[in-house]
Amino acid sequence: MEDGQSVVVKRHGVAAEEDPARHRAPSPVHEKALAGDEGDADDKAPRRSKRVASLDVFRGLAVALMILVDGAGGEWPVIGHAPWNGCNLADFAMPFFLFIVGMAIPLSLKRIPDRGRAVRRVVIRTIKLLFWGIWLQGGYSHAPDELTYGVDMKHIRWCGILQRIALAYLVVAVIEIATKDARVQDQSSSGLSIFRLYLSQWIVACCILLIYLSLVYGIYVPDWEFRVRNVDSPNYGKVLTVTCGTRGNTSPPCNAVGYIDRVVLGINHLYQKPVWRRHWACTDVSPHEGPFKKDAPAWCASPFEPEGLLSSFSAVLSTVIGVHYGHVLVHMKSHMDRLKQWLAMGIALLVLGIILHFSHAIPLNKQLYSFSYICVTAGAAGIVFSILYFLVDVLNLRYIFEPLRWIGMNAMLVYVMAAAGIFEGFLNGWYYDGTNNTLVYWVRKHVFVGVWHSTRVGILLYVLVAQILLWALVAGLFHRAGIYWKL
Repeated sequence: MEDGQSVVVKRHGVAAEEDPARHRAPSPVHEKALAGDEGDADDKAPRRSKRVASLDVFRGLAVALMILVDGAGGEWPVIGHAPWNGCNLADFAMPFFLFIVGMAIPLSLKRIPDRGRAVRRVVIRTIKLLFWGIWLQGGYSHAPDELTYGVDMKHIRWCGILQRIALAYLVVAVIEIATKDARVQDQSSSGLSIFRLYLSQWIVACCILLIYLSLVYGIYVPDWEFRVRNVDSPNYGKVLTVTCGTRGNTSPPCNAVGYIDRVVLGINHLYQKPVWRRHWACTDVSPHEGPFKKDAPAWCASPFEPEGLLSSFSAVLSTVIGVHYGHVLVHMKSHMDRLKQWLAMGIALLVLGIILHFSHAIPLNKQLYSFSYICVTAGAAGIVFSILYFLVDVLNLRYIFEPLRWIGMNAMLVYVMAAAGIFEGFLNGWYYDGTNNTLVYWVRKHVFVGVWHSTRVGILLYVLVAQILLWALVAGLFHRAGIYWKL
């Protein structure tokens, strides 16, 4: 949507993410009409750009990962989030999306010379993301499992996936607008010169990292208490105390990330079912979710915000790295030069993150959004994107990745309907003889689980076919009609 006017745009609404190196000369009529552009009047006619398909494919991959995690993560621990330290498949979904959000920023803002208009556009998009995030994950929507709506404002959840994306997008886009120089936007660059062109952005990124590390390892975390809200718990309604009294601790109960959220947001506004309930200290069936041990520590039943304030602050760095990849796309015109730059940085980040983790200096941790986690996931994102770029935009094998490209071109639609469960919630509202007897339940039980005689395999196939592939086809139909849900 341009300046927030409409959620449905026609085909020209997707032209922002274009490759500056791919152009065609326009007709002589267009040349005369645009002859006022300096430097192009004689030999270099104004050019028409081609959309970078690998951006859509990668975005579609990130959304597909989110759907897979939400639908099959409970049955497949390797797909779900790591209970604490470590990195499973699910832990790549959020940083992958933040990375591609950042990569698209230089492309989308490149053709908006007016800073005021650009800031207004960014702010409007941020507000829309916040609205959808609070509505979908704040507690108002109970889809797809419960046929009710509404939230007690005393317990509304203020943070979430879209809220984190909104924060990262706002911060990085404003930095891009404030620091970009129109004189260098179309200059070709190579190697370290791109870092020099945007040195101020990297200085801001270093400041964000230093502030994050100072708070994580410098804040004193006192003892704290909470009231158990899980009605199925034998401790329901009781007030339990968690003993900390420490500084620089990155364990589940005593880290500064959780402490800041409890103080600023309030413990009643945090996520009530954190993944640490699958921690080995909490259950004997870890990494699966199961009954708590008899001697499980009190914090196993406490809330924790995985998209909290301090962790979202450090998550901005994933988007900053994505912006650098976007700058490479803007300034470098050769496919090989781009790939060399992207792969070099991706491999360097991946190796650095692995070293930090296995040396026990800074463990990989999605819940804390640790620096090693940023490096590993951003490095992996850079490498995966480079591979997709080579296959899709260099070798032109895009037909293989069409389903992901369709998802990526209508990412918001697919996320809301599939990942957030709104469409399944709508279908579940039409039941027969009981709320457990719905079309979704019947298809999952008889078409997938029943055929394969395995709950784990059946649910995995259901998510892959009835959610990801189905919505890829729907998004493909929308693409053919030239309809896109944009923020």
